[in-house]
Amino acid sequence: MDGNKGQALRERAAALFGRLRRENLPDTLRGLKGVWLVGSCACALLVLLALICALAGEGGWASAFAAAAVLLLLLSNIWFRERVTSPILGLGDTARRIAEGSYGSLAEKFRDDEVGSLTEAINNMSVKIGEASRAQSEFVSSVSHELRTPLTAITGWSETLLYDEALQGDSRRGIEIISNEASRLTVMVEELLEFTRLRDGRFTLDLGTVDLSSLIEEVDFTYSELLRHDDIQLDCSLPEEGLPPVTGDSARLKQVLLNILDNAVKYGRSGRRVELSASAEGEYVRICVRDHGPGIAEEDLPHVKERFYKGRGKERGSGIGLAVCDEIVALHSGHLKVENAESGGALVTVELPVKTQ
Repeated sequence: MDGNKGQALRERAAALFGRLRRENLPDTLRGLKGVWLVGSCACALLVLLALICALAGEGGWASAFAAAAVLLLLLSNIWFRERVTSPILGLGDTARRIAEGSYGSLAEKFRDDEVGSLTEAINNMSVKIGEASRAQSEFVSSVSHELRTPLTAITGWSETLLYDEALQGDSRRGIEIISNEASRLTVMVEELLEFTRLRDGRFTLDLGTVDLSSLIEEVDFTYSELLRHDDIQLDCSLPEEGLPPVTGDSARLKQVLLNILDNAVKYGRSGRRVELSASAEGEYVRICVRDHGPGIAEEDLPHVKERFYKGRGKERGSGIGLAVCDEIVALHSGHLKVENAESGGALVTVELPVKTQ
């Protein structure tokens, strides 16, 4: 009987303590701040008692209270590290992953306290950003696909009309403008589709052994003929011994080079010359494209590879060409660098790892 009564009393005491903790405690004593406040007050009380005992000549009690204060301080620091510092560091890692594009990443919630509330807020933010990003990608992909059909019709009919020799003067010039603008829009739509494929993980590489020397020579032959009509010179320089093979998707790497050359011509047209060179540098093959134009504004340099960033130049574009190139190069375990050449003009460097046996 006595055992049952004792058990009942303990259960009632535990229930009362739990009810007080959940309902009757003031807000200042709830959660981490409450524990910290109680611990701080207890430590201050122990220090005060140690001082009083020391002044009263009670050296033994003074030492005991001082030791208890030191022990409580050490325990509070350990508690603070485990309950506050470590979880916040974990939340910082999650926030960095979200900032780098891993939308939807979630942090683990350990307790129902202030840090737990912060964890819930960050997780909710991550989920909402992921949903918004997916909605944006689906919208861009849908619109891009819908734009393809009318653009194809506009381009086809404008080119057909240009074969009509009776079309002269402003009418012919207007059709030429329509054709050029439709072609530009088509390129932008294709870039948007590539962008959405990269974002959604639907972008795949057909990997194989790539002979970069042959690929660059092909790009040089194709592009130099096009530039000659615009009175722009393309200088290509390759080492006589050739370049070591790399593992990659030749079609995607060609896309990267053509896009970089397009930018060099677009933004460096005033220089009338573009240089394309390649060399083997240790474990990497380095491909450089340099124009002789005005270069890139210093305030734009840190952002030129960001999605939809257009800079302050007069040239128009979608702002995602270099972002797509950067993603493709990254998928090849390489690096894409954009900077200004020392003697003027912009310099874009692509580094690709040499194929290992």
